[in-house]
Amino acid sequence: MDKSEELPKYSIIDHVAQPPCRRRQRRRALRVVLLLCLGYVAYQTFWREDRVLAPPENTAITKQALQNDHDHCTKLRYIPQDPHGFRDVSARHVPGQKPILIRNATVWTGEPSADVTAEEARDGKGYEWIRSDVLLQNGLIVKVESTIKNEDLPHGVEIVDAHGRQLTAGIVDMHSHAGVDSLPGLHGNDDTNELSRDTTPFVRSIDGFNPLDPHIKVIKSGGVTTSLILPGSGNNMGGEAYVVKLNVGKASGRSELSIEDMLADPDHTWRYMKMACGENAKSVYGKEGRDFGPFSRLGEAWYFRHAFEQATKLKNAQDDWCETADRIGARNMPSRLPLELKWESLAALLRGQVLLNTHCYTVTDFESFIGHTNEFNFSIRAFHHAHQAYLIPEVLKRAHGGRTPAVALFADNMNYKAEAYIASEQAGKILHEAGVTPVYVSDNPVINSQHVLLEAAKAYKNGLKYHVALAGVTSASAEILGLGNRMGKVKAGFDADVVIWDSDPLSLGATPLQVFIDGIPQFKEPVTIGKPISKSIQHLEDNDVRTEHVDVQDLIVSGVTKILGADRFGSLAGHEFPGNMVIHQGKIVCVGTCASEITAATNARRIYLRNGHVTPSLTAFGSLLGLEEIQAEDDTSDGANDQDSFSAALDGLAFEGKNLDAALSHGVTRAISAPAFNGGGHKGISAGIRIAAKHALQPGAVWSSAVAVHYSLGLGAKQGRTPSFSSAINDLKSKLLKASRPKSSESNDDSLEKSLEDSSLASVASGNASLIIDVHSADAIASLLRLKSEFDAKSNTALRLVILGGAESHLLAPELALANVPVILAPVFAYSTTWDQRRSLSGAPLTNGTAIDVLHAAGVKVALGVDEDWEARDLFVQAGIIAANSPGGKIGAGEAINLASRNIYEILGLGGKEEEGEALGEFVVWEGSPLEINGQMRAVGGGMGSVRVWE
Repeated sequence: MDKSEELPKYSIIDHVAQPPCRRRQRRRALRVVLLLCLGYVAYQTFWREDRVLAPPENTAITKQALQNDHDHCTKLRYIPQDPHGFRDVSARHVPGQKPILIRNATVWTGEPSADVTAEEARDGKGYEWIRSDVLLQNGLIVKVESTIKNEDLPHGVEIVDAHGRQLTAGIVDMHSHAGVDSLPGLHGNDDTNELSRDTTPFVRSIDGFNPLDPHIKVIKSGGVTTSLILPGSGNNMGGEAYVVKLNVGKASGRSELSIEDMLADPDHTWRYMKMACGENAKSVYGKEGRDFGPFSRLGEAWYFRHAFEQATKLKNAQDDWCETADRIGARNMPSRLPLELKWESLAALLRGQVLLNTHCYTVTDFESFIGHTNEFNFSIRAFHHAHQAYLIPEVLKRAHGGRTPAVALFADNMNYKAEAYIASEQAGKILHEAGVTPVYVSDNPVINSQHVLLEAAKAYKNGLKYHVALAGVTSASAEILGLGNRMGKVKAGFDADVVIWDSDPLSLGATPLQVFIDGIPQFKEPVTIGKPISKSIQHLEDNDVRTEHVDVQDLIVSGVTKILGADRFGSLAGHEFPGNMVIHQGKIVCVGTCASEITAATNARRIYLRNGHVTPSLTAFGSLLGLEEIQAEDDTSDGANDQDSFSAALDGLAFEGKNLDAALSHGVTRAISAPAFNGGGHKGISAGIRIAAKHALQPGAVWSSAVAVHYSLGLGAKQGRTPSFSSAINDLKSKLLKASRPKSSESNDDSLEKSLEDSSLASVASGNASLIIDVHSADAIASLLRLKSEFDAKSNTALRLVILGGAESHLLAPELALANVPVILAPVFAYSTTWDQRRSLSGAPLTNGTAIDVLHAAGVKVALGVDEDWEARDLFVQAGIIAANSPGGKIGAGEAINLASRNIYEILGLGGKEEEGEALGEFVVWEGSPLEINGQMRAVGGGMGSVRVWE
């Protein structure tokens, strides 16, 4: 044998060793290399956050531990399938709950008849309301039949007669933060985002969920039975989410108060995860000067890809281990199965065990994230918010997995930040026609989930087919959650989550008479409004919804059958219906037969209406219309005053914005806007503007340069030199009393120019201007009423105090009426988002009316305000809800419209200003009733010499 063959093999280090004459250098180099290796190992072991470790070889590993690891491989390889609906008893059934038979219901099953094709069903054919009985037993819907015979009923059944009322599956809201962002909002209640780092797929919303959140009961009162509770969108990867049923504890029929008891799928079939693209993460991290997290969408893309890379490493390491264990036997493995809790949930996503929902708005975000899905081979269930998705439906179809992501939308909440500035109210319609599923969500508490059904109704109003809109909060949402065989439809075998409504669920003001979850009625003594039994609404046809408009000066409107506020437009008395209306140079010149005017209007456009209505236009009070365009972008707004500044809105006006245009296109022609206050609310002098104007110097653009004087006594008033609420009240009191003092003959005040604030308060003190206070708390309102009483006693004039906000004003309705203090509600339907709104009224089935009903009944002069700019477009919708849900019908159609028009001017002492506007051509023409969901606007006169017409 050759001598060289007897020598030991060289190690890797030996291969690079130096010659014998340099052994000392070789040993030194060897030590350096060894130290570098040890350092690298230490770095990998103890320092790198993205490491994926295979446990070191350990001769002490037990055979049982290795076998347990191999058993775990089965779980890693399992791909869930949607759970089926064929069960005798729901896993959520509470023993002892009696069966319930709902007789004589008008049922929307949520699926078409069996004799239509898939394409016909997609177009709406085969969907209809059917008269039926529904039997609930063992937590399930057992039978849905036209008549269930008494002899077929189980023992002990309770019978509920629906009297022909509409019945649907429970509402499924697949984007909510209820329980993790508990209301009223307090720091101690907020567990929405884990902001210690940007990438936190490993945290879980269930670990911060508060089952005692009082808002859960309010949400349920809107017919919502199921919610996907998501972490927030402050991070690119926010963490795991959970689907819960909203029956909590013994009060809701459960056996105990338990979060686990609320899980909609006790078998844990699917897992859920939340991610987010765009502005939020880069704003949270980059703009707070943090030294970690993304500063741009470029950085966000890297954070995403880097995290998916680490999860891929873990997944591959585990797959390799499991495959090797399969081949050589688990008990022969030299190491344990690689585990890494930090990346476990993300690896599960890559395995197809997690349903992903991602908050993305822009084309950029969609394309980038869809690129991630294809690079790392995972699927996405839905894009949320997704305002620009309607522009690129074909791009969405490129996502990995062969399933186009659904799009979870608001109906018309938009323009509040740059990525929400390119949006469309017809997005749902456009997406559906392109083969993409739209669903509607609340993002509670961004929108009160109690009213998430209204989002679907508004989408229907904007052209989405009825069956798609209703599916967008029931069956489609359930299917996206992987629970489409168990919820979202009224069908035998499905969970017994159903709602009996007092009217068509997509009609304005639709309210549950009773909500059943797992077959358990959720309200022992529900408040009912007493509406007459009504038929389902007549569905809109495609040609009923018009999106293109033209501006004209001369217009003939035929087919007018009703004028709401006839005293303002002239009377149709003595004329045959339908009547006509003639507009010349933007002004109404005739209402009635108008034969001669029609003959003279040779160049006028003409529109023909079915059931035409004419109403006054509305006024948006309390928003920042004309002072702010994009809420999150300071460059687009006038800014906000602080404790030491005061200004006039007149000097900060800006026209021709998207929010102004949207308001005009929904029948709002005027706004009364005051400068913002940095603590929330307003501070300064409000101005009255015409929304259709192009600039502030255009004749008629500013109809009042100084409407009223505004201050805020909300929670944000506690700052600077008024660190307490009591000091803020005292500061306002001191200013008012100072302004009311008579001037001393020895004073030289006449020679000094007063500040804008002093002169404004002097007008208030002399009774020439209204003082409008942003305030919600009943206790704060009580202090203001006491201030008014003291001021009135010490001065010669009565303080013209007006409450703006007023969430808790109903608690002082008699006192407000006695003091002659009016209230402008903003938001109109307040909910307990903050501590000073915690006693707001939610309406039926929990309370007998909302604040507006209580105030109106007590004789308080009341009006509708606008809390956020986008809400101005919903003023007619809100008036319709008020008219529909007014107890005893005390607020009729005409008065409901006055709440956002005439009442505002009467409250502010601006008599004649509204009528003057109508004479100048401010009006709205409708096809159908403006207070019903399928009423469509056909023309609006903006008072600037032209009329916007939808032909």
